[in-house]
Amino acid sequence: MSATGEARARIQQMRDKAQELKAAAERTTDPDERKRLQEKARRLQSQSEQESLMRGGDIYPAE
Repeated sequence: MSATGEARARIQQMRDKAQELKAAAERTTDPDERKRLQEKARRLQSQSEQESLMRGGDIYPAE
């Protein structure tokens, strides 16, 4: 697999994991655990978006 293909696969894995975390947050009844999972999902989604932008030629990460 090429470096570009590996990067795309890694970005997709991050997005998939973020979706899994969001779903887990919706299922949990513990408010603290829900918040923790939502924050983790948000950070992972943000990281995947930044990597995607950098792969697309935009060298400046989103703020």
